[in-house]
Amino acid sequence: MKKPLLLSYALAGLLLATGTQAAPAPWHWWVSKADGARICMQTPPGEGWAYSRGPYRDARCTLPARR
Repeated sequence: MKKPLLLSYALAGLLLATGTQAAPAPWHWWVSKADGARICMQTPPGEGWAYSRGPYRDARCTLPARR
């Protein structure tokens, strides 16, 4: 077995053994600076939008995130 492949398996085993898990990104309300429209997104939509509130656990921004 080649060393890079062996190292990859060792790293994968270490991550699985330690229980490393990523959490989903939270959702937030964003308000348009142009017309006041609101959207629920995980990332800032751009310069024409302002942060409103959050975080939420769902894509409809209805379930508050646990803190």
